[in-house]
Amino acid sequence: MADEPLVLGIETSCDETGVGVVRGHTLLADALASSVAEHARFGGVVPEVASRAHLEAIVPTMQRALDEAGVTLADVDAIAVTAGPGLAGALLVGVAAAKGYALAAEKPVYGVNHLAAHVAVDTLEHGPLPEPAIALLVSGGHSSLLLVDDLATSVTPLGATIDDAAGEAFDKVARLLGLPFPGGPPIDREARGGSPDAIAFPRGLTAPRDMAEHRFDFSFSGLKTAVARWVEARERAGEPVPVPDVAASFQEAVCDVLTSKAIDACRTHGVETLVLGGGVAANSRLRALAEERAARAGIRVRTPRPKLCTDNGAMVAALGSHLVAAGVAPSRLDLPADSAMPLTTVSV
Repeated sequence: MADEPLVLGIETSCDETGVGVVRGHTLLADALASSVAEHARFGGVVPEVASRAHLEAIVPTMQRALDEAGVTLADVDAIAVTAGPGLAGALLVGVAAAKGYALAAEKPVYGVNHLAAHVAVDTLEHGPLPEPAIALLVSGGHSSLLLVDDLATSVTPLGATIDDAAGEAFDKVARLLGLPFPGGPPIDREARGGSPDAIAFPRGLTAPRDMAEHRFDFSFSGLKTAVARWVEARERAGEPVPVPDVAASFQEAVCDVLTSKAIDACRTHGVETLVLGGGVAANSRLRALAEERAARAGIRVRTPRPKLCTDNGAMVAALGSHLVAAGVAPSRLDLPADSAMPLTTVSV
């Protein structure tokens, strides 16, 4: 519809420079420049390298998005940008760019929460989000369960990782197994040839004693250590490491915990919709197990296509469009980049 807001979104929280253009719930453009290859030799994201990559990519990525959408900067109704959480230097590039473009084109700017944007991107595929909903966001930096009463104003954290995020554990286990960075896709591929029951790896924070304080929290540090010790024991004994079985058993342990806690959160809060988001939501086993357990519980699962699960500008534009349509006031032009932005802040 012509009267739906046309919003441009900028994402630079980590190692992806993303610019998206959205009209209402319709995705018009999703341009992306990744610096993953530059970080691969370090086995993880280097903040300074990411910041420089954003500086080099932001202008051409912006132009590609506008060209793909067939619009100009003058056509958009607002500019949304990830203001946090994320890497401080990387966030600053995007926020500074958004301010510059907004000032030059005389457009309002919305500084938005990266995690809320991961929820909002689902609306580009499945339409308006039923509220309330439970969101399970799983990535290299975050593992969170959220209660979404109103995507524009009310997102309540229910639980989060207390140590390693799930995506971080995938990266570290992949390195142990000699697989490339980032670790999620190669572990997913290897796991298809292995048995998820081959090795009994631990499920963190699922014991009865943990439920009172950490019912909806996650811990993957112990799992990562258990995998490392198992692999090292095989190597010391001079035995080959069955990579597919290790990958499948590790992946099953992660997905078991994530999905069981997500379904528990839905039941506890009487919510019938579960949204999966974040880079790890592209994992095939996580999607399948979530669907299986949700079906038994009478819960509907909504998951964006894999490309929209990872960091991108489309998700920021989607949240910006939602905020504009809801009548939320824009941010001031002196909005800060906040690397530790709390989940309770949807927009600055």
